[in-house]
Amino acid sequence: MPELPEVEVVRRGLDAHVRGATIESVQVLHPRAVRRHEPGPRDLALRLTGQAVAAVQRRGKYLWLVLEPADVALVVHLGMSGQMLVQPPAVPDEKHLRIRAVLDNGTDLRFVDQRTFGGWALASLVEVDGAVLPEPVAHIARDPLDPAFDAAAVVKVLRGKHSEIKRLLLDQTVVSGIGNIYADESLWRAGVHGNRAADRLGGPTLRRLLDAARDVMGEALAKGGTSFDALYVNVNGESGYFDRSLNVYGQENLPCPRCGTPVRREKFMNRSSFSCPTCQPPPRSARRV
Repeated sequence: MPELPEVEVVRRGLDAHVRGATIESVQVLHPRAVRRHEPGPRDLALRLTGQAVAAVQRRGKYLWLVLEPADVALVVHLGMSGQMLVQPPAVPDEKHLRIRAVLDNGTDLRFVDQRTFGGWALASLVEVDGAVLPEPVAHIARDPLDPAFDAAAVVKVLRGKHSEIKRLLLDQTVVSGIGNIYADESLWRAGVHGNRAADRLGGPTLRRLLDAARDVMGEALAKGGTSFDALYVNVNGESGYFDRSLNVYGQENLPCPRCGTPVRREKFMNRSSFSCPTCQPPPRSARRV
């Protein structure tokens, strides 16, 4: 699933290509792509027609277009394989094209989704902690790249929770935007094993970890995000390449770039965690005999 840097790359592309454009018509080509919009495909198409894109915004891994004059948000769920492509109308339809919006600037905004886990939905805007967000996103915490991110407040929350630190990094109500890839990379940079309990880590260690998350996602953003296949692309169809810079994620049995110890893969929440057993010693209860 795309994480914060990948979603921000898409947001920036959309902001450059569709902000200020008016939607002239909408075709919903697959009903699953609008399943989160309860009134259905026809209602979505009718309500989008004639709306202008006033802004393209993001919080964590959530992306939305602010529309006017209706003053509502088009929330875009990228899911596992969703792509927002800006194409000239003459470009042939993509194999997995699910929604097409024709814009008055001479381009199509296309939602392509091979696995149909993503989609579009309209939502009301609400104000939360000084920010205006779509209702479905109102519970999502700020992310480390947000200018208003309060690292000290997040450290305080983390120190009050007796839970594995990696689980908390993935909890979007605590800190948003960090997925499995960047959690492992951040933990490695900070020298912390993901199984350690948050309330057993000191404030400086937790701050170092949040700083590492900010840095690693900032670097990934600068390189266009992380992509392991053709399913993640920006609005121009170009894949990111931060995967070439990963230190531990997906590097099982390869030498740790810092100490040379083979990287270890462990099961975690129906997925995998990657860490260096030397640089990131696990808690005593999780160590192998």
